Amino acid sequence: MSALSVESQIFYAVLLFSWLVYVWEAYLAGRQRKIYRTTTHVPAELGNIMDPETFEKSRLYQLDKSTFSFWSGLYSEAEGTLILVLGGIPFLWNTSGQILAQAGFGPEYEIIHSLVFLLLATLFSALTGLPWSLYNTFVIEERHGFNQQTLGFFFKDAIKKFLVTQCILLPVTSLLLYIIKIGGDYFFIYAWLFTLVVSLVLVTIYADYIAPLFDKFIPLPEGELKESIEAMAKSIDFPLTKVYVVEGSKRSSHSNAYFYGFFKNKRIVLFDTLLEDYSPLNKESAEDAGEHDNTDVKFKPKNVNKKQGCNNQEVLAVLGHELGHWKLGHTVKNIVISQVNSFLCFFLFAILIGRKELFAAFGFYNSQPILIGLMIIFQFIFSPYNEVLSFCLTVLSRRFEFQADAFAKNLGKAKDLYAALIKLNKDNLGFPVSDWIFSMWHYSHPPLLERLQALKSEKKD
Repeated sequence: MSALSVESQIFYAVLLFSWLVYVWEAYLAGRQRKIYRTTTHVPAELGNIMDPETFEKSRLYQLDKSTFSFWSGLYSEAEGTLILVLGGIPFLWNTSGQILAQAGFGPEYEIIHSLVFLLLATLFSALTGLPWSLYNTFVIEERHGFNQQTLGFFFKDAIKKFLVTQCILLPVTSLLLYIIKIGGDYFFIYAWLFTLVVSLVLVTIYADYIAPLFDKFIPLPEGELKESIEAMAKSIDFPLTKVYVVEGSKRSSHSNAYFYGFFKNKRIVLFDTLLEDYSPLNKESAEDAGEHDNTDVKFKPKNVNKKQGCNNQEVLAVLGHELGHWKLGHTVKNIVISQVNSFLCFFLFAILIGRKELFAAFGFYNSQPILIGLMIIFQFIFSPYNEVLSFCLTVLSRRFEFQADAFAKNLGKAKDLYAALIKLNKDNLGFPVSDWIFSMWHYSHPPLLERLQALKSEKKD
């Protein structure tokens, strides 16, 4: 029996590692699902944090999400395997070439060929992912009271996202391929510098020009909250220029807050669902409660008696945590790590791109397109490295979160942050009990109980 060729060894190694990662992830998710199924009563240490009704709601929500994730993950892995085994990548590349040939373009137009391939690949991905996205939004999120979208809004949003993605992805990819083509021996340096510039530009323009295409951003009205935010920013030398409220409630009742911008032009964005005084869901609850005041309990709307969001002091505590990430240099550190990783990957790509056996392993025997090389090397060959890096970044993220909590404590916000974390966990139906291996591998934020424990001593003071 003859030994496997180098190409076959590469192919089966990639396939085997992909399934090993899937089995590992499925094992971890199974451990966590067991927690959801068996922890049906509020543990003693959570007695003062969650009421039994909220605990049960969060348990059922997370159980539904975990079950959905199992089936969608299995489908994704099976689809990826079939694409590789049946030669889906070279088939799509050849199909793109046939389309170009009909338009009068020959094989020398590799960049245009690559863009057609990329367009077809992202279209295929969007279409195969659509049923899963629909089910997640209109069954799971709807069932648990989070979805605020209509079908029309959903499809309009999906089409808009696809078009905006193509408007960014195709020009950036064409320029990257051109740089790699003409860059000579040191193309990896130019390619890395180009992706660095692109990432910084996208971060800068996202909230001002891209995000408003999908959600409405309005300046936070003058008043106590805005004055308090500006005072806190000034006290830590945060160069705040604007504070926005985004109407996140039109798509979901989940809440969030973030800041963005470089140098002396920082902005803060608050989701309306985070703000107790601005959340439309609270107004709807009050109106619906009035309309149904004398009706049977079973006819009450799902949001009645639910006060969503945080009060002003709690919002300030949440922002104290977020601004802690800036003050402690977490944002800069993450950018540096990302760019060092990017440079390393491009350097290794420059070494590997000439290896024809890598292309042959995935069905490209007569040509070595640059885009296909990027896919094979970054997505498949680097996958073991990417898994290790992802875990290390998760561990680092949890460390940063504890440090940001401590920063908010030092601002005198321990009591309010403690209350805000409990409220946000309740509003988002987070389940506070987790399997230790699952949380260690997946949680970019520490479990709720660990964060509260770290805040408790300061809170009591």
